Amino acid sequence: MAAEQGSFTASDGCTIAYTLHRPSGPAAPRLALIHSLALDRSIWDGVVERLSPRAEIVTYDCRGHGRSGRPHMPYTAELFARDLAQLFIHLDWRDATVAGCSMGGCVAQAFAGLHKSRVRALALIDTSAWYGPEAPKQFRERAAAAKAKGMQGLIDFQIARWFSEKFTTANPAVVDRFIKVFLANDFECYAATCALLGDADLRHYLPSFRMPVAVLVGEEDYAAPVTMANALHAAIPQSTLKIIAGGRHLTPIQCPDEIAGEIAGLMERAA
Repeated sequence: MAAEQGSFTASDGCTIAYTLHRPSGPAAPRLALIHSLALDRSIWDGVVERLSPRAEIVTYDCRGHGRSGRPHMPYTAELFARDLAQLFIHLDWRDATVAGCSMGGCVAQAFAGLHKSRVRALALIDTSAWYGPEAPKQFRERAAAAKAKGMQGLIDFQIARWFSEKFTTANPAVVDRFIKVFLANDFECYAATCALLGDADLRHYLPSFRMPVAVLVGEEDYAAPVTMANALHAAIPQSTLKIIAGGRHLTPIQCPDEIAGEIAGLMERAA
């Protein structure tokens, strides 16, 4: 399996950095993976390792994150979905299975709503279509806390949301790796992405989904809890729902076997 590092320039001039993983065998199904708030494409490394022999996979850094451009501007799920559509054009991909975790799940819903013909199947992981009436205030308060304390001041809060205590104790090097990614954020981009999540209401897209959809959620996820996954499942008639035992908010990192297995099953449904 070959991993190609690349980038392209979106229509508004923002650079989007990506990694394309090509299997060495015959033509394979395509899979696009979208990461969570304040992290980067590396959240998918364990999933990619398990799926790359059987799929052509693109992971990328959303604008404002990782090695992509960091423009200071308002962000929306639809803007991030446009970036993904332009990435597909850059790669000459007609369609793919699309999977997103947390923020990435919001982007995936917007992408599927706006570009239905490009989505063979959809995996919505540890995410929601709407974080509730208090979300605009709550997400902006989180950004204000980061400004007051620095990103370092949010670390304990983030780790407790991301991973179970058992995982954190057993995998200190993994936890430290993602702390470093989190601390490398640009504050203005972080604040703009918090506002994106607080303002996102993607519920109007859901009834139009006709592709196979898998809703996945960690049993212990309290950032996007099981009640939100249930709401997604109820709103998308042909969806399946899987609650991952012991998982918290970042199941692609904590539970890569389960997530890879569920995505593999979803790609089979799409085929």
